[in-house]
Amino acid sequence: MVDILVLLWAALTRVFRSRARLEAEILALRQQVNVLRRTSPRRFVFGNFDRVLFVGLYRLVPSIVDALAIVRPETVIRWHRVGFRSFWRWKSRRRGGRPRVPPEIRRLVRDMSLANPLWGAPRIHGELLKLGIEIGQTSVAKYMARGEARAVTGLADLSSQPC
Repeated sequence: MVDILVLLWAALTRVFRSRARLEAEILALRQQVNVLRRTSPRRFVFGNFDRVLFVGLYRLVPSIVDALAIVRPETVIRWHRVGFRSFWRWKSRRRGGRPRVPPEIRRLVRDMSLANPLWGAPRIHGELLKLGIEIGQTSVAKYMARGEARAVTGLADLSSQPC
């Protein structure tokens, strides 16, 4: 008797569901039938396509978890979270760009700019190229000593030399 009442209640509520929700539920049920047909009798084996499909349906229509029979809703939510994490890990990966300059070369550029306050980035870049160090001129300018530190050492060097 209870089963008949549940069936009638489900039939009445399905009349008022949206068409998209109904289509998503049908798709989820069909996919579950496909998984049941192709798996071994001991355990259900979900491929990546199955996981993506269930997660996508859950993303579009969160109430689809009511139609899941062979998968627990917590499992679909876990798949969704794992996929989200892997997407953002992929999205925030390092890409190409300016190569990293080793700390020794950064220190060398800074020391050269402090020792020779009248040299600019083009001159230091040229000297580094003569030494066989491949670095861009903009990188040299980026790692040169700036402002006050350079001016103070420059004045001290100039005042100690005889004219």
